Amino acid sequence: MKSHKKIKCKRCGTCCLANLIAFVTDADKERWKREQRQDILHILENNSAVWAGDRLISTIDGHQLHGCPFLMWENGRYTCTIYETRPQVCRNYVPGSSHICPYHKKGNEVP
Repeated sequence: MKSHKKIKCKRCGTCCLANLIAFVTDADKERWKREQRQDILHILENNSAVWAGDRLISTIDGHQLHGCPFLMWENGRYTCTIYETRPQVCRNYVPGSSHICPYHKKGNEVP
């Protein structure tokens, strides 16, 4: 497994355009229940997502989901409104590690 140089996130929001609802684990949901985060659980319950070819759609009403519902534009950059309790997939993300990140390029990878 290759590691990546430490890159400071620019907070452009590009990685958050992938809707996190599809990647939430049972462990995330259990943590939010323990934390009594009904705000998060309510959104998950009302925006259950499934893949429909090349996009995520709501299983509730079929509308296309665009980006993370917890992503907010604030003071000229994106911010996560649940950062302190964000899902594991978000905690594990390394800026520059994927093709969707503007910092991704060959050479970011450290042998």
